[in-house]
Amino acid sequence: METKRMIFVILISVLLSLSLPVRTDYVRPQPRKTLHFPWKPKHPSLPHQVHISLAGENHMRISWITDDNSAPSIVEYGTLPGQYTFSSSGETASYNYLFYSSGKIHHTVIGPLEHDTIYFYRCGGQGPEFQLKTPPGQFPVTFAVAGDLGQTGWTKSTLDHIDQCKYDVHLLPGDLSYADCMQHLWDNFGELVQPLASARPWMVTQGNHEKEKIPFFTDAFESYNARWKMPFEESESTSNLYYSFEVAGVHVIMLGSYTDYDELSDQYSWLKADLSKVDRKKTPWLVVLFHVPWYNSNHAHQGEGDGMMAAMEPLLYAAGVDLVFAGHVHAYERSKRVNKGKSDPCGTVHITIGDGGNREGLAQKYIHPTPEWSMFREASFGHGELKIVNSTHAFWSWHRNDDDEPVRSDQVWITSLISSGCLAEKAYESSKILVSP
Repeated sequence: METKRMIFVILISVLLSLSLPVRTDYVRPQPRKTLHFPWKPKHPSLPHQVHISLAGENHMRISWITDDNSAPSIVEYGTLPGQYTFSSSGETASYNYLFYSSGKIHHTVIGPLEHDTIYFYRCGGQGPEFQLKTPPGQFPVTFAVAGDLGQTGWTKSTLDHIDQCKYDVHLLPGDLSYADCMQHLWDNFGELVQPLASARPWMVTQGNHEKEKIPFFTDAFESYNARWKMPFEESESTSNLYYSFEVAGVHVIMLGSYTDYDELSDQYSWLKADLSKVDRKKTPWLVVLFHVPWYNSNHAHQGEGDGMMAAMEPLLYAAGVDLVFAGHVHAYERSKRVNKGKSDPCGTVHITIGDGGNREGLAQKYIHPTPEWSMFREASFGHGELKIVNSTHAFWSWHRNDDDEPVRSDQVWITSLISSGCLAEKAYESSKILVSP
């Protein structure tokens, strides 16, 4: 078994060296060690790697894996422990990746569900009982935000801090497991995050470490798409790599940095259509996530988001996007409201938060002098919390892992663009950009 795994590792390394670019523009410091996951035998029909996500209005998608291909994709649920008054059946997926074969991946949508309510549920008709809490139907609502998680000691610290946060939805702007073609690491990651991801919806988008494409052998994002199905169909997208959802007065758009984004692309057309349908009376806050930051004063990955920014920033500006979250750079940075590379009171606040705990370490080299649009930057592992208080005000805080969770290393009150008068000023420009063919 060990010999076969060694051959597999060597093969992956050779193939990736042929397909991945080599970057030498910065050197990462030493990270904490990768977590060790001792192998524990499980009954093949019992669920594991359970996580949940939003799936359209008042519905939730429950995802899990079994090693038994005949296990049913049924979820029983109710508002009292052990009393399941409802049940739903779902769909399954599986995939092969070189010598690896996944288990049976189940995706079952439950609902309609009540807002701000605890539900108890069981997957596959047996096994442990889980519980989830649905998001509220109105303000306030709190999002936990952390990208580039991985599976290190820093990851565990980040997850422990998030677990202390009273949040409703977790937003993750790419780079989940850092499996990088070693598929058993996807399974390890699923087990690692299950305590949190089975209790609150995790809404994710892809990063470069989800690609896992090996020329002539595997397609890009095969593992990610099979395991982490998001509500792309519910938001009229044709790809799991970009989609949108709404929760308690917030319209959230998840974009793909690693799929086509130019003006002729499907993603661009979908984004334009999605933005044009946003009702700011119903959802006064507009938030966007993607992996590669557009505003970045770190030497790491400098300029990598320029192409996507050139194509899509006009759409986001015309629509009045309040906040953008990105990952990729393993550090934290918050901007002023910006547009076209400079401060703009009607622009968007950009936050880079790729500091969840990856194995590659932190990106510590910043550009000097600090750009005028950059408000706060620090190379530390941590997570963020976004509390949308009402239609006009939100409170953002960033918590480094070296501090107790209540310690706010960076914090700011943010006023929504809809309450500032900016959207009224941009109404004509918006109609030309978002409505024109």
